[in-house]
Amino acid sequence: MGIKDLLRFMKPFIEPVHIKKYAGKRVGIDAYSWLHKGAYSCSMEICLDSNSEKKLRYIAYFMHRVNLLRHHKITPVVVFDGANIPCKAATENERYRRRKENRELAIAKLKEGDVQGATELFQRAVGITPAMANQLIQILKSENVEFVVAPYEADAQLAYLATLEAEKGGVVSVITEDSDLIAYGCPAVTFKMDRYGNGEELVLSKVFDSVSSKPSFRNFDKELFTGMCVLAGCDFLPSVPGIGIVKAHSLVSKYRNLDRVLSVLKIEKGSQMPEDYTKSFKEALAVFQHARIYDAEIRELKHIKPLTEQLLQYLDEGLDFLGPKIPPSVAVAIAEGKLDPTTMEAFDCNNIEPAKFQNSVETTDNSRQASCFVVFSSHKTREKRKTGTMSMKQVVVSTESKYFKDAGLEKLAFPVKAGPKNENMVLEETPLKVPNNNPFKKRKFDEMTELVSSKGEDEKLEMSCIFHDDSQLTFPDNSSLSDAGKLEISNQIVSIAEQILMVSEVECCETLCINMGSQESVSSKPNRVYIERKRGQNDKLKSSNCNRSGTKNTILNFFARV
Repeated sequence: MGIKDLLRFMKPFIEPVHIKKYAGKRVGIDAYSWLHKGAYSCSMEICLDSNSEKKLRYIAYFMHRVNLLRHHKITPVVVFDGANIPCKAATENERYRRRKENRELAIAKLKEGDVQGATELFQRAVGITPAMANQLIQILKSENVEFVVAPYEADAQLAYLATLEAEKGGVVSVITEDSDLIAYGCPAVTFKMDRYGNGEELVLSKVFDSVSSKPSFRNFDKELFTGMCVLAGCDFLPSVPGIGIVKAHSLVSKYRNLDRVLSVLKIEKGSQMPEDYTKSFKEALAVFQHARIYDAEIRELKHIKPLTEQLLQYLDEGLDFLGPKIPPSVAVAIAEGKLDPTTMEAFDCNNIEPAKFQNSVETTDNSRQASCFVVFSSHKTREKRKTGTMSMKQVVVSTESKYFKDAGLEKLAFPVKAGPKNENMVLEETPLKVPNNNPFKKRKFDEMTELVSSKGEDEKLEMSCIFHDDSQLTFPDNSSLSDAGKLEISNQIVSIAEQILMVSEVECCETLCINMGSQESVSSKPNRVYIERKRGQNDKLKSSNCNRSGTKNTILNFFARV
């Protein structure tokens, strides 16, 4: 995959980088490189066409990295491979043969009970199909992630996007595992990006401008550099025996002309060099320079660079090696993920539901700790109280992307955000310590009388307290109160406070939710008071002697207003 040993050879020019370097910019993604890496975790299920939900782990892997980029304010542009071009047929046939052999060996290992050995072979046998890519495309659509399916090579499409301005859909860098992007002349390429955004970057301009670094490319241009890559061996043309990346660099650096290099090879290698190697070399070089790509602006195919007259004469205008021409309407359907680029058949998107993949992906990581709010409603609480159940229901409200499943990265990439204000929503369960006082004891009988008498003749004061044992205490309106009745109300309120003060220590978190107005609002309109307590599984209530010494705290220091 890619140019043999090119990355190792270019190591002096490769530097560590974090993806946040491209914050606020557009970055291209080689989709199949991430799909292949994600498929390793579920290779057995894919190869055996299992119905297990584990089979969709590659989607979770992919979306994890997409969300990482979006967290760093990077706009990902995902590019998928299309059909194979004719000059790559031999390479694809060989890859298919190896995958088939590894799959057969893996099944044999599995029958022997060697699961580990079978898993390793399944990882070598797994391949990404257009149908699998289309499943991911449906997710990208639902998540509003920009994507395009290339008519042929995704590398060529990415290299083309790297030549455009951002306003026209261009990208400043490409993330991939394929060294072919360097041969295509992509200005900046990031390899081996991990789950935290760390990777290795090669900037092509630094390669040509470097003075002291070895190997030296000072006398190279992009055509010579691409020619060196083709000589070393690529997916479109195997190298001549004995010619690797080091020898190819030496020849190009010495002669600085690709035609002369081919002539020297023919003399030195003689019979080892295939007869049609020169023609095949020209075609492979033309693929890297003039591959067919999809132009979203004109909505049809075109070449990365216009074909020269010299090249057209040499190839006798036979350009089928670049891939057959595709009608504009078909090219648009392929680019939008509606047609299988290999069979030209429409995908059955009606049977693909993003929710199906959401459910499957959500089960791949049980350790995920989603940020949530404790949500409850007073209406639901009253219904639960009628059944004798006072525990409040915790509702998990996910605030992040539904395909982001890694707990460690979620804490890094998506800090918990405060939800919208809502009277029925509590953002944190904070232990509410009951003050060691009794404000009701400090209220004199005259104050209670004044409170009741301050109501008009036509106004009624109704107060109701409901406890965890479903007991309820309701006070009548002021029109029927006598002096004895007023004294009874005062004593009952004191009793209420004494019962509440019995709770002095709670091992687990307790929440008291009281819907109660201030003293001023009590004087102006009727109110109903609800006292609720949420119990955990291991909550234990401990009794202790409460210090009921005198204090000037008011009722507002005891209750929390909702």
